[in-house]
Amino acid sequence: MLAPQPGPISIRIIRSSGRFSAIAFSSTLPCHCFPSRLQFIEPLVPMAFNSREPLHLAGNRKASHSKSRNVHHKRSIFEIQASSSSSSSSSDTDLVLVSSLITVTLAVANRVLYKLALVPMKDFPFFLAQFTTFGYVIIYFTILYIRYRAGVVTRDMMAIPKLRFLAVGFLEALGVATGMSAGAILPGPAIPILNQTFLVWQLIFSTLLLGRRYSINQIAGCLLVATGVVVAIASGSNAGQMLSEVEFFWPALMIVSSAFQAGASIIKESIFINSALQLKGKSLDIFVVNSFGSGFQALFVLLLLPFLSNLKGIPFLQLPSYYKRAAGCFLNTGADTIGCDGAPFLPLLYVVMNLAFNISVLNVVKVSSAVVASLMVMLSVPISVYILSLPLPYLPGGTTFSPFFLLGCAILVCGLALYNATQLFKRGSKAD
Repeated sequence: MLAPQPGPISIRIIRSSGRFSAIAFSSTLPCHCFPSRLQFIEPLVPMAFNSREPLHLAGNRKASHSKSRNVHHKRSIFEIQASSSSSSSSSDTDLVLVSSLITVTLAVANRVLYKLALVPMKDFPFFLAQFTTFGYVIIYFTILYIRYRAGVVTRDMMAIPKLRFLAVGFLEALGVATGMSAGAILPGPAIPILNQTFLVWQLIFSTLLLGRRYSINQIAGCLLVATGVVVAIASGSNAGQMLSEVEFFWPALMIVSSAFQAGASIIKESIFINSALQLKGKSLDIFVVNSFGSGFQALFVLLLLPFLSNLKGIPFLQLPSYYKRAAGCFLNTGADTIGCDGAPFLPLLYVVMNLAFNISVLNVVKVSSAVVASLMVMLSVPISVYILSLPLPYLPGGTTFSPFFLLGCAILVCGLALYNATQLFKRGSKAD
């Protein structure tokens, strides 16, 4: 069927009292074709409908009104953009705050369950470290696969160079193994105190690897943290105090473990920084980092089996029998399960909590920085120390604090407060 052909259009202007007050159209066009012609005609015939002004004055006023409207429109756009920027900044701050609160809560639960899980697995911390490592590989890669199929993780994210993930896996393998070996021997409240050297190591590594510079207050805060740790450790020099029966090797091993973990966290932050350039501003999914980091960590745990077993005093040839006894204790089944009360509930609960904690910490690293993440974690120290000093299930005796240990805790908290005050002052200055 042929399209309707346009017919003639007649325009008749109705004059009233010497002024243009109306316009009439007459057309043989179909109604659906008329608006397109009207759009061409309307700009050519400026009019002031129901107006007492002459045509040229009305046109000038319309132009002036249009110009004013354009200025108002531009101003509105600027106000909307400013409001959007302020809203975005506010939402980012809220995101960091909420993520930090969740991280502090999970950090307390993780520290407490860490010690409780090592009660039934006291003789098998190496097995627990390997169990958590390989368990995380399965869980993380399963989540990564689901997110990849859903389109959340892209091919560009998967193509990120893996050399840094290799370094992360190596450091975390050493950190987990040495940390659990020391944690099985050390008293509960001493573990979170010794772990605070993490901040000192982190500032050192971020300066060396990321080229960052820190203020005098931040450096002073870190020195106070280190001093508090030294004072707390020195409290074991007298008989009857917390660390009096513990060899110096085990606190030193826990400090070395913190160095491994701090180095891994700084490398993770560098992965996020470099990936933002490679992904053209897009944010790298945290499960890409967790999955490949845990995968290489599991690989290095296997490669370092002879070294790590000897570190724990287990000959390499006796590993099969060691795993058999450790699995029996973990499942709390078999003939020789003396001292395995609380398994498998406590170890599994720790694994779940540690998984949630690791995801939460890495999310804070992503939305903020590795140092801010460590600061949030360290806010859990006083709470963790207090809870671990109380009589707990499977730890009924509790712990008595020495004056030097309390002094070390106080110095450490002052150091954290000084460093946090510097961070908050910087954020307040940026907000102003």
